[in-house]
Amino acid sequence: MALLHSFEKSGNILFKYRGQIPIIIFLLALPIIANTNTILYYKLAMGQLDGIRITILILSIIISLLGFFIRAYTIGTTPRGTSGRNTEKQVASQLNTKGIYSIVRHPLYLGNYLMWAGLLIFTMNIYVFIIISLVYWLYYERIMFAEERFLEKQFGQVYLDWSMKVPAFIPAFNKFQKSDIPFSLKTVLRREYTGIFAMTFAYTVVDYFLTLRIYSLYLPFEIARSYSWHFWIRPSLYILIIMFIVMMILRTLKHHSKLLEREENRD
Repeated sequence: MALLHSFEKSGNILFKYRGQIPIIIFLLALPIIANTNTILYYKLAMGQLDGIRITILILSIIISLLGFFIRAYTIGTTPRGTSGRNTEKQVASQLNTKGIYSIVRHPLYLGNYLMWAGLLIFTMNIYVFIIISLVYWLYYERIMFAEERFLEKQFGQVYLDWSMKVPAFIPAFNKFQKSDIPFSLKTVLRREYTGIFAMTFAYTVVDYFLTLRIYSLYLPFEIARSYSWHFWIRPSLYILIIMFIVMMILRTLKHHSKLLEREENRD
């Protein structure tokens, strides 16, 4: 099998399971967090870097929210039948070249990476950030290759002309063209509630993992034992509970009401 077809085949497989694979990568990263950065975590346990920890937390949340807003804008302004909206296989009845697709060819994957990059920064572990970023680069590169092969076959020269003008991953803001589709908050709420909950859950897992790592491993046992049970009720847990309630409300509205029903020309 030629490399061209091999890349396309593997990209299609990764595309199909692109919702599950990042979770597996995330879980595999936890042992790296547990067994590296020991000096940094010791300083955090001693309270020497509290200011830096808060700064990193704020930075990580900003980056993740930026990724979410990119996804939200893409989904909220993308019409039905265009590339980027399919979930099971490569499908595109028309080529979307306006809105965010006028400045970057793969905005959803850019948004995904930024959301996860924020989480990686939150771990305060440079090894995790570099390793997973490289894995994501190889992973998304194959998926983007498969998608672009499909779109080239589907739209021919029209796609090639567009792809020559618009970068794949790093936006060219000076090329922006307003979308013909007005932004739909309903579409975003209907499609993205599970994703934002999953990211909140991932932040909570990392927060607890780091807290256990810092305080249970590096503080003397007598001091760690002196903390009452409510010490482990972290703010991240409250946020997770709130997001779970929001997710269940949106899910109920999606499946049992018309408030978030699909609009004309949308998915």
